[in-house]
Amino acid sequence: MAAASPPSPLVSVDRVYAARAVADELGVDVLVVTPGSDLRWLCGYAAHAMERLTALAVPRRGEPLLVVPRLEAPMVEASPAGALGLELLAWDETDDPFALLASALRARLGSAPTRVAVGNRSWAEHALGIQRALPGSVLELAAPVVDRLRMVKTPNEVEELARAAAAIDRVHARMAEWLRVGRTEAEVGADIAAAILAEGHVAVDFTIVGSGPNGASPHHELSDRVVRAGDMVVVDIGGETATGYRSDCTRTYLVGGVAARGLLEWYGVLQRAQAAATAAVRPGVTCAQVDAAAREVITDAGWGGQFIHRTGHGIGLDTHEAPYVVAGNDLPLEPGMAFSVEPGIYLAGRYGARIEDIVVCTDDGVRSLNRGSRELVELPG
Repeated sequence: MAAASPPSPLVSVDRVYAARAVADELGVDVLVVTPGSDLRWLCGYAAHAMERLTALAVPRRGEPLLVVPRLEAPMVEASPAGALGLELLAWDETDDPFALLASALRARLGSAPTRVAVGNRSWAEHALGIQRALPGSVLELAAPVVDRLRMVKTPNEVEELARAAAAIDRVHARMAEWLRVGRTEAEVGADIAAAILAEGHVAVDFTIVGSGPNGASPHHELSDRVVRAGDMVVVDIGGETATGYRSDCTRTYLVGGVAARGLLEWYGVLQRAQAAATAAVRPGVTCAQVDAAAREVITDAGWGGQFIHRTGHGIGLDTHEAPYVVAGNDLPLEPGMAFSVEPGIYLAGRYGARIEDIVVCTDDGVRSLNRGSRELVELPG
């Protein structure tokens, strides 16, 4: 059997009991999370999602338990979860894991649970299997429980995000090596992906290289379009580090040309918007107010209709997670909340631009984790 991993500063059984306390406060009888970032955050097990049931069940009374296929029990014990002392319920291939889970929950609670919160991204066959095994229960999303905890990063988590941001900054700093006239977006993207791994990530999450008119499509990614002299190019890239924390940073480049004064003035609107939103970050300010700080600058300059997405999203073990920096979200910021600030202006059929940094709300303001220049970077052809 593989040796258990030493305790991780990023994982604590306290997280499991904190989730139980929030669930109890909200009147939830049991929290059930299956493979994904919630499971990894709560107990440190980065399980592979598949048809066999793996689940962490946290009832409002009694001890939590990990339900896993017996053939994967050694993997659990060797993971950071193995050091937490959680009860392991290993099931065999001929067992019904949903029935075993239901029986364990009834024993802990003294009756069948009524309200069962399942992970937002649980597979439907797992969620429905839980519901079948607990007739009369009502399934609801686990986000109100888990997001409340995951939104506020610990100092250790912030430093993991800072390391990820520094790694992606190094990739942007090398952009002149690959982004040149005559190369396709796909060719450039392949080189960027290799650099994301070389600079300290274990996986590439996305490579967006939007040249010319493709830059006006915020999630364009890659194509066979050839970069031309004078193209504006939006490069939005990110990856996963060994601890699971993510990077996400966007810069806009001008390739093989010199920016005309009008273009620089237009881009300057975006710079001011991004700076205003970043400066607005502090405890007690709402997500909607940060969004408004960016949107007001762009709208006042006449480009409000071309800023077509929210200003930002939380980041951690997922690239997109709570909190979301968008109009209507009146959630007040707290120290430790980490999210992107990424306003953009998109002129359909012509070009677009976006500036994105990951920032953290601090006790007295904001810390920007990305350090690269926010200027329109001019690259030689």
